[in-house]
Amino acid sequence: MKAMIRTGLLLGAFAAAGAFAADGAGVVQRDVNQQNRISAGLESGQLTTREAASLEHKEAVVDRMEARSMKDGELTAGESAKLDKAQDHLSQSIRTQKHDGQTGNPDSASAERMQASVQRSANQEMRIQQGLESGSLSGQEAARLEHGQAKANYRQARAGADGHVGAAESHGLQHQQTRQSARIHQKKHN
Repeated sequence: MKAMIRTGLLLGAFAAAGAFAADGAGVVQRDVNQQNRISAGLESGQLTTREAASLEHKEAVVDRMEARSMKDGELTAGESAKLDKAQDHLSQSIRTQKHDGQTGNPDSASAERMQASVQRSANQEMRIQQGLESGSLSGQEAARLEHGQAKANYRQARAGADGHVGAAESHGLQHQQTRQSARIHQKKHN
């Protein structure tokens, strides 16, 4: 009898962990999609550097919300609903900014620097998502990594707030993203 109870409890725990991984991975997948939309907007000229910086600030807010929601290893229905609402708002902001008639020069060095930084953020979000899906990242580990993504996005927002990302700012962004990449690798392989 005790063995059956233990088996049932273990199966329940594994099911809950799988459900969290699916929910957490879904939340992170939206981050990947939105980062890719920002990157594509910069590349096509639909977004200016300043607009992309503003969107990165909003993405940082969402990443910080994700980090807080996932830090205990669970993503409740209420937390998931709040994240969905925040991501819906960000998605609408991306759509609005891309179609507001302002155009950027996708061939400018500044836009290329911002686009490269945003694309790297998308790639790192994808690595976090893959870690959640494969089970190589726990919810707490993903939360810490999302906190790091929020910091990187805030830095991108500050770098492009004036409409220009200089070479020194780009170097600082690359350095921070390299550290974040190493943290993702370490957490996925510990």
